[in-house]
Amino acid sequence: MKIIEYADREMLAMNVADMLASELKNCLLVHEFASFAVPGGTTPGPIFDLLCGTDIEWDRVHVMLTDERWVPQDHAQSNAGLIRERLLVNDAAAATFVPFYQPGLDPSEGSAQVAKSLKDELPISVLMLGMGADMHTASLFPGAEGLDAALAANAPLLCPIMPKGHDIARVTLPGHVLQGAMAKHLVIFGTDKRDALEKARSLPPEQAPIATVLHDTEIHWAE
Repeated sequence: MKIIEYADREMLAMNVADMLASELKNCLLVHEFASFAVPGGTTPGPIFDLLCGTDIEWDRVHVMLTDERWVPQDHAQSNAGLIRERLLVNDAAAATFVPFYQPGLDPSEGSAQVAKSLKDELPISVLMLGMGADMHTASLFPGAEGLDAALAANAPLLCPIMPKGHDIARVTLPGHVLQGAMAKHLVIFGTDKRDALEKARSLPPEQAPIATVLHDTEIHWAE
């Protein structure tokens, strides 16, 4: 784990976008395509705004989410909708998007179906993650129904999960898929998340799911 501190969030966004672009380009030098897994939420938006205009062979990049709410893409809380608005535009519109939500299926049925197609996308070439103050990452929430199954070494490549206190079920890439990414980046803002990260280093993944992906991960932090 390596922590990189930035003077402000704007500088972080610029540097992380440059790093991600460089790693995607390097992957494409030796592989037919690059798989790029990204989070939803508000944190990555400014990074996406910069990255989407970068000169990359985007038609050889496969973009997927780290996790998704089980809602249609036009739903206000769909992570896929955010990705299409902020990342898959400009030059990056040429990228291939790998959707998780499957109309007409419940999360268990849908995740099982999608998992079959994810095998060819792995290992993830470049992974970007966020983290909550509760030490969750992707949809690996402490205490969630399905967390133990998603942290198992033999977990399916996409897992249904239901966080406590939430009213929308989710699906998430499991711990071993996230940890197995070739390049891993975690972006966090504020002292509360920095403190949570430090706490997570001494806790098991069941209590602090982010702990399962910290090995060889670059942490990008700004106040």
